[in-house]
Amino acid sequence: MFTDSQMKIETSFTILSDDEKVGTLTEVLQDYSYIIIESKQLFVIGKEERFLVAAVRKDQKIKDWLQISELLPSEYFSIQDIHNEKINWLRPVIIKKQNEYQGIVTAAERIRSLQRENKYTITYFETLAETMNDAVTAVDNNGTVFYWNSVAEDTYHIKKEAIIGKKIGEHFDSESIQLHQILKVGNPIRGTYHRPNEHTHVLINASPVLVDNKIIGGISTEHDITKLIHLNEELDSNSVLYVQKEAPFSSVLSSSKEVKRAVEIAQKVASAEIPVLISGETGTGKEQLAQAIHYGGSKRKNPLLSLNCSTIPKDLIEMELFGYQKMTFDSGDTEEIEGKVEQAETGTLFIEEVDKMPLAVQEKLLHYMTEQSFTRVGGEPQKKPATRFILSSTQPLGELVRKGEFNEKLYYQISVIHIEIPPLRKRKEDIPHLVNNFIKMYNEKYAKKITKINEQALHILCAYDWPGNIKELKNVIEHSVLVSEGNNELTLEYIPAEIVDNYKVSIQGGKGNKEDNEMERIEEALKKTYGNKSAAATLLGISRGTLYNKIKEFGLK
Repeated sequence: MFTDSQMKIETSFTILSDDEKVGTLTEVLQDYSYIIIESKQLFVIGKEERFLVAAVRKDQKIKDWLQISELLPSEYFSIQDIHNEKINWLRPVIIKKQNEYQGIVTAAERIRSLQRENKYTITYFETLAETMNDAVTAVDNNGTVFYWNSVAEDTYHIKKEAIIGKKIGEHFDSESIQLHQILKVGNPIRGTYHRPNEHTHVLINASPVLVDNKIIGGISTEHDITKLIHLNEELDSNSVLYVQKEAPFSSVLSSSKEVKRAVEIAQKVASAEIPVLISGETGTGKEQLAQAIHYGGSKRKNPLLSLNCSTIPKDLIEMELFGYQKMTFDSGDTEEIEGKVEQAETGTLFIEEVDKMPLAVQEKLLHYMTEQSFTRVGGEPQKKPATRFILSSTQPLGELVRKGEFNEKLYYQISVIHIEIPPLRKRKEDIPHLVNNFIKMYNEKYAKKITKINEQALHILCAYDWPGNIKELKNVIEHSVLVSEGNNELTLEYIPAEIVDNYKVSIQGGKGNKEDNEMERIEEALKKTYGNKSAAATLLGISRGTLYNKIKEFGLK
């Protein structure tokens, strides 16, 4: 396996026939380390074994001496077969290739080689285990720990010297130890949520170590997700409210025909029990609309919880959604963790980015939606909470279904009511309203007194395509309001440089047909505002008088 640990082959040897005399053998051993004797079988005698023939007559033939000496014959193998477990190492082994002798290997050299190889293997294993960011534990078939890496020390606050050589059950509840199950059953575990003690949450991978189909031990790697669990709990407790509970749909500001239609549909289905699917790019306002549906419907007084499939490890989504249950057989106690479906009972669960949900969890969600029951991870009893679902997606689910990346039956189950929110670049008439609303919001937050935004600054904001949509615009206005100094007008100098630079590049690229571009922008603005010239002027970042002059100049109606 390792080049440096290969066995040393002794090449100081010669060959004698068994018809030669013992005296010849003695003389030859002075010049060579070993002699291979060719007889009915092959025999090897080394220089350190000269005492075997010391009392033998020198004129006696070697074959006669062999008959009475009871010297065991040597086996021969190719160098490729030298690791064969069936080799008899009671006598030196001959290395032979076809009809040519290549050398001698002794049992002592074989042992030294195995010791070196064992040392190298252990060193490689330890180096690999210490290189990993996960806790690594190795036990023998009795559950005795013989390896415990530094990350395991940090994760469980147990030093190596306190656990190596001890049964792992001395430090953990016996029923909580996944390695015990591995040793008993022999089935590997992959990406399974595990809670080895009250304070620690991990994702575990574990495998039995098999030799000749017999379990001789087990190895586990455990990724500590305790901080992530606490962060999710903190985010849940500090979730942002994007609407006014008393009039939730009034918080969705838009002049866009598409968004107004989306709001109309949302208002109609707010009090229904049917799932709602909201699709749109990141930052378009899907969560705000989901909150509006909840607080604008019959479940407004009941809980609204959310679960984001893109921020939780895939292996943890099932536990977060459906909960976790574990029985401790020694005491008969049951440890239970409710999932979001149960926590949101009689209320609404908003599942964000359902397109990132693993297929196996999609199947379980489909079963709950159709059968109105599910089991917790590790549990048996059926749970039947009455929970309403609103789901969002940043990708077209129909396309994912065609690719086999989303459950087709689940898609049809959740898309009966499908609301699409267009990106901000396709409804730029909303930008002025949003800008003014965000200025007001951050005036209050940062004790500023900004009353308006400069026309040039607004024009540049309206020209930008906003790949991050409303969320990006909100962040830009927060930045601009925060850095503004003693002025009641938000001017261009406070707009982030990358947005201004992007505008300059687009202007430079269109110099060749400036008038055509300008006319197209005016026509587009009038179209988006349904002919409202005041709104179109605001959208373009120019005065209403300037717009009238341009309409006259280009002969527009």
